[in-house]
Amino acid sequence: MPEMTWLGWFHTVLGVFALLTAGYTLAKYRVISMASWVGKTYLLLTVIVAGSALGIYNQGGFGIAHMLGVLTLVAVVGGAVMEKFALFGAASKYFQAIGYTSTVLFHMIPAITDFLRRLPLGDPFVGSFDDPLVVNFHLAFLALYAVGLGSQLLWLKAQSGALEVEPSAALCEEQ
Repeated sequence: MPEMTWLGWFHTVLGVFALLTAGYTLAKYRVISMASWVGKTYLLLTVIVAGSALGIYNQGGFGIAHMLGVLTLVAVVGGAVMEKFALFGAASKYFQAIGYTSTVLFHMIPAITDFLRRLPLGDPFVGSFDDPLVVNFHLAFLALYAVGLGSQLLWLKAQSGALEVEPSAALCEEQ
């Protein structure tokens, strides 16, 4: 593995902070949103991390990590558009959740790969991208993403149902 550059360290440290804020945001609010300061912080850090990934070329050229950086930027913009403009009406919140939550997966794939290929120093856990340990981590993160996103979508649906029921109940009480 090549030495870490200053840009690489900057990218890595901010990426760790981004993942910590994502975990906090999801645990506290169940969805990522610009409505909370921690959601805004996560999204800002994510944009910086994805943008800085596009400047790291220690693997010889444009690769999967760069593609994930581009996908991350697209997901953030898509989620922000859904959150701010609700292009698809009530369904926009589901697309927002898909976009923002996908960024967490896009963070985790290169993060675990780089971790396993760099540590422990001098004798890393894996030597290649297709090592079974790397592949299994990627599959585990994909499964966690699917379960987490499914939970979010169900929670959002339940929230919509609760909002729709409340006004009807209020009308019944008034009559």
